[in-house]
Amino acid sequence: MAFRLDFGQYYAADSPIHALDARVKLCGALVLMVAIFCVTTPAQLGASALMTAFVLACSRVPAGRIVASVRPLVAVLAVLSVFNLFVVRTGHPLISFGAVCITADGAWAAILYTARFALAVLVGSLILLTTTPTQFSDALDRLFSPLERIGLPGHEIAMVVALMLRFVPVLADEISAILDAQAMRGGGFDEGGVVARVRAIVPVVVALFASGLRHAEGLSLALDARCYEGGDGRTHFHELRLSGRDAVACLFSLAFVAAIVLLS
Repeated sequence: MAFRLDFGQYYAADSPIHALDARVKLCGALVLMVAIFCVTTPAQLGASALMTAFVLACSRVPAGRIVASVRPLVAVLAVLSVFNLFVVRTGHPLISFGAVCITADGAWAAILYTARFALAVLVGSLILLTTTPTQFSDALDRLFSPLERIGLPGHEIAMVVALMLRFVPVLADEISAILDAQAMRGGGFDEGGVVARVRAIVPVVVALFASGLRHAEGLSLALDARCYEGGDGRTHFHELRLSGRDAVACLFSLAFVAAIVLLS
């Protein structure tokens, strides 16, 4: 039973998005996602879709790779759309059949909230597709460094986030191996009712939890063997420096925010 998780997998390409400073990409993506979640009108939604399409085109990442990276969230988007479609009862009724009533506000809510979530996920996925784990961790280290002035471990927080992303494909491989082992032992996940399927998943969860603890213990021993002491006195092999294209990217982000405000 194959289990493949493409979310967060770096895709190497020669594109303007790949060439940007990782700090600019992270901050720009955060600005875009916040602005997308503030969308309330069709004009704003159209502008958000155009901006997202433009950024995706500039990244030169194949469409199939982008779709594969967000495929696990398709079910969440479908549930979100159906929930808003049938729960929102305000507005002019479009379809009424017994207790089921679909209104204009419900249809718009189903489109709006689903589209906003999908666009935000695409932007977030694009950052992981165009940024290597090393660049990502260095950017987080620089962005969190001001926290050390108020006594918070900024470097350690950045390292934990970077390790979490690095372990996503590792845990995906572990799940695949566990599912194959369970299938060879006769453990079926597609047979029986809901209770039987839940019981079949319990051994997988327990094995995955034990595997995660084993990896965490191995990582802690490796850090201890290398006398890791946090961020005190540590330097970077590649120093991050902003360039002209980073300034242009920041201007594009600010222009998009201004367009969302003007279209409100």
